[in-house]
Amino acid sequence: MKLTVGQRKWLLSAHILFSAIWIGNSVVFTVLGIVSVTTGDSGVLSACYTVMHLLSASSLRASTIGTVATGVLLSVLTSWGLFRYYWIIAKEVLTLLCILLGAVGMYFWTLRAVTLIPTSGMDVWQQPDFVVNNGQLWIGIVLQVLSLAAMIVLSVWKPWGRRQRQ
Repeated sequence: MKLTVGQRKWLLSAHILFSAIWIGNSVVFTVLGIVSVTTGDSGVLSACYTVMHLLSASSLRASTIGTVATGVLLSVLTSWGLFRYYWIIAKEVLTLLCILLGAVGMYFWTLRAVTLIPTSGMDVWQQPDFVVNNGQLWIGIVLQVLSLAAMIVLSVWKPWGRRQRQ
């Protein structure tokens, strides 16, 4: 099946919209992460992780699924293909990393934090389990933001050209 120009534009628009939501979620995670490590208020700390957990269970998952689905359709239904260009393969690898970090990692790291904070308040920062969990969350946030930024650059520049046929 070949897409018409109009169909391709609608699909590309949906892909960009889902990607923007995914990036927006990552920015919100970054902001809430910064607030959580700088606050002295246990209510604010709890709210930051609660919001991050709600996002990881809702719009982060939805935007990830939407971006992947529209990206696969754009690859399969256009001349780009799934494995014809190195830059697309690189985006696919980065997407898998982001799925593991975002849809899976962020969910469990924020869930762990949400369960620890109510019992300890600000003393939660003295618990090694929470500190390690927070470190893992931060690594996930940074890697996700960098991966999403790299995917944007790859989409614009399209480096490395077409793979050689075997």
